[in-house]
Amino acid sequence: MEPRHILHVAAENDALPGAKVGGIGDVVRDIAPALAEQGCRVTVVIPSHGFLQRSPGTVHKQQIGFFFRGAYHVADMYEIGSRQPHPRVRQVVVHHPFLDAYDPQRRQPRIYVHDSVERPFYWDASRFACFGAIVAAAAAQGVWGRLDAIHLHDWHAAFVALLRRYDPFCRPLRAIRTVYTIHNLGLQGVRPLSGNDSSLEAWFPGLVYDWLQVSDPRWSDCCNLMACGIRLADRVHVVSPTYAREICRPDNKPHAYGAEGLETVTGYAGREGMLTGILNGCAYPIDRRPPRVAFPDLMQALKREVLGWCGAPGAVPAAHFLAVQRMTELQQRPSPPETLLTSVSRAVDQKLLILKSAAGDGPSALDAILGMLGDKGCYLLLATGDDGYNRFLAQAAARHPNFVFLNGYSNRGADLLYANGDLFLMPSSYEPCGISQMLAMRDGQLCVAHAVGGLKDTIQHGQNGFLFTGDRLENQAAGFLEQVAAALEIKQQSPERWQSMRRAAAEARFRWRDSAEAYLRELYA
Repeated sequence: MEPRHILHVAAENDALPGAKVGGIGDVVRDIAPALAEQGCRVTVVIPSHGFLQRSPGTVHKQQIGFFFRGAYHVADMYEIGSRQPHPRVRQVVVHHPFLDAYDPQRRQPRIYVHDSVERPFYWDASRFACFGAIVAAAAAQGVWGRLDAIHLHDWHAAFVALLRRYDPFCRPLRAIRTVYTIHNLGLQGVRPLSGNDSSLEAWFPGLVYDWLQVSDPRWSDCCNLMACGIRLADRVHVVSPTYAREICRPDNKPHAYGAEGLETVTGYAGREGMLTGILNGCAYPIDRRPPRVAFPDLMQALKREVLGWCGAPGAVPAAHFLAVQRMTELQQRPSPPETLLTSVSRAVDQKLLILKSAAGDGPSALDAILGMLGDKGCYLLLATGDDGYNRFLAQAAARHPNFVFLNGYSNRGADLLYANGDLFLMPSSYEPCGISQMLAMRDGQLCVAHAVGGLKDTIQHGQNGFLFTGDRLENQAAGFLEQVAAALEIKQQSPERWQSMRRAAAEARFRWRDSAEAYLRELYA
């Protein structure tokens, strides 16, 4: 019997160089070979974004005809054979000029366009509408052969579900099981239904659709692509069991889980039995050696990363100068800090609002933690994101000699923090799954995290980490500080228990194999 053939459709794929921004890229990279190990054939397709079609090892396979904006177009399909992680996995990109995105400041292509608040998703919605039209047409034409399931990731891929339901040319897709994964409910791809060149009726003129199925619950004249994916797929998947329950609670405070505006949509999917929570996995290579180094060498390696960022076009942020200065001072101390706190994060509300907030009338949680550490410890935080958070963190680094704000991202820098820290801080307001806690635990670093979503599903309080709760922001900040203090006390007063907890963290396993088996059993069956 021929193995199942699954088509994964996404905006990112970390199996390809430069094709990752966030967690979608990690999931798409890892789930494909995990499914292949279960006997499936997997095709992963993402947009070229204007540059991936030139990747090393790329082979032009064929052209795909499709309709978009009322006209006939031709897209090119490329297969990247040198990047196949498994013989039964195909890595595909589709290219059309409409898919290009360019960052004029950095003079390089990019995955997402950051539009102004006056017109959110303006460019990206049109780009991904074109991408969806190409993928739907290719699947309907049998470009990838027989498909047993189409798996769509986040709002960028939801256009395929919309065309599958309403476009007569995509009728063959209705016989193929379609799964929709929610990675980030906070990004919903909301655009007007009409009256704008970035709108549903501009992309697909003449499309006869059901307004109730495509409209945004808050703005009746808008289309919500996240809602389309949830409403129009055969099965909806979120990336942890706890998050699946959180977004379906009738008493849910939607903003607390990034679901504002879609609580009725997710609640309906949950009540109808359409929604499933399956935890993401983590890779555990047998021959992997964590990059553990002496503290002075850690400082030197991180300084090299910061100096590398300074070479990017444009003005050099003051945070880089301050980070190098702080690390030089720490490097020159006669003895290394007794305790090293670390974080790898995005500098946005979801990830750092609790850290920025105060427990009552006191200082911010960040200031309180740095005061708690004193001269005996330091905190290294690797993050980039909103300008307001970048300023907040840089100002904290200017006040506290035991705080280093690494204002950027690199895999090498992140790996060094995971492998060399004592305590990893992850005070996310909500977290669908989270990968940083798994990576820190894999290297034996204990985590202090909010008991939400995938954090609650991966960390066992008092056994392999520390969890805090709180029904309001100030209570969450207080709970966070309490658990950081408790962890530091155990490290100082109960070294045997501390080492036992570290071993338990390192031995915890969240395998992609288990996730793939659940996909086959609960999503594709």
